[in-house]
Amino acid sequence: MSSTAIATRIDSAEQALSTARTLAAHFATGAVARDRDRKLPYRELDELSASGLLAITVPAQYGGADLAPSVVAEVFRILAAADPNIAQIPHSHFVYLNLLRLAGTPTQQRDLFSDVLGGGRIANAQSERGGKTIAAISTTIKPESGNLRLDGSKFYCTGSLYAHTLAVLARLEDPSGESGLEPGEYVAFIPADIAGVRIVDDWNGLGQRTTGSGTISFEAVTVHPKQLVARAKAINAPAGYGAFAQLLHVAIDVGIAAGALRAATGFARTKSRPWFEAAVDRAIDDPLLIQRFGELAVEVRTAEATLVAAGHAVDATFSSTPADATERAAEASIAVATAKIVADRAANEVSSALFEVSGTRSAAADLGLDHFWRNARTHTLHDPVRWKYQHIGRALLHDAPPPLHGVI
Repeated sequence: MSSTAIATRIDSAEQALSTARTLAAHFATGAVARDRDRKLPYRELDELSASGLLAITVPAQYGGADLAPSVVAEVFRILAAADPNIAQIPHSHFVYLNLLRLAGTPTQQRDLFSDVLGGGRIANAQSERGGKTIAAISTTIKPESGNLRLDGSKFYCTGSLYAHTLAVLARLEDPSGESGLEPGEYVAFIPADIAGVRIVDDWNGLGQRTTGSGTISFEAVTVHPKQLVARAKAINAPAGYGAFAQLLHVAIDVGIAAGALRAATGFARTKSRPWFEAAVDRAIDDPLLIQRFGELAVEVRTAEATLVAAGHAVDATFSSTPADATERAAEASIAVATAKIVADRAANEVSSALFEVSGTRSAAADLGLDHFWRNARTHTLHDPVRWKYQHIGRALLHDAPPPLHGVI
């Protein structure tokens, strides 16, 4: 399915951030109702496409703004503070645009970047169930009748309900060499509405309910070699591929923390009643409440600061030279791992403390304030932070660079 949208061309970081703020204010007005009723944000995604924000990383040589990772992260943070669901939907869109930048052929880059500049959206079909680990891939590409055939099932396919193009991670099986391609893992960029693709809206998570993270099955889908991008070229090189992907996850968590703190502040100012022992007329004059809000603000500001630092570190990988690429990539991964730990803690703590500082009436279901906690608890399950600590510790004690596997 090709995009028919007419998208605005964004030319600068300032324009991107201004656009993100305008959209965030608009998206925030319906975020609670969409989450409560699981109303899928098709209209909002079309507005996001038309804004031009989904094309801000397209390289300048193909007509894009080629904005830095730190700017993209700030766009994600702004959107996540308003609606974490909408912020997560284009995560894989940007990750796979980066794969194209690093490993795509000039023809692949020209065609897909052009589509994205027109408003096209890419979604992932990467994760699988049933394997020994989450990294196991059983979806296959095999030669058949002069072409290639794609078969398998994918889960947690965030954004797939809204996508024009699917980026499908699969393993090439071709012992005879008929395809002329090296064996290994490939990402197939295919139209979302091609024959043999079935997208199922079966995501039932307690949070991030409208991200479209359901199941996709592929049955005898015809794929051409020109649609395949070898993943190893990006994953196995010190290019910051994984750090960029993780940076955007961090931005979503930081945005959730900021959104929860903003909601708690507004509630305390306008609806909370003071505890009688405080002997004050307004809840916000209770010294114990003031203390707690100060603590939560420090959590959010710390998370925002580590996100900024990590963003600058990832920026450096995009402009590194062959001589310093390995060092820059390692520094970026450690910086992002640090930021992910801090953001994970802030998102979960602040979204939970929202009720603590707001009082009993904040738990009313019709207010929907629980969506911050549910979204934080669900989204932070991406890539366990316990392994982030491991990589940080090994780097410190053993001078061991973090691995190049795409998720740190």
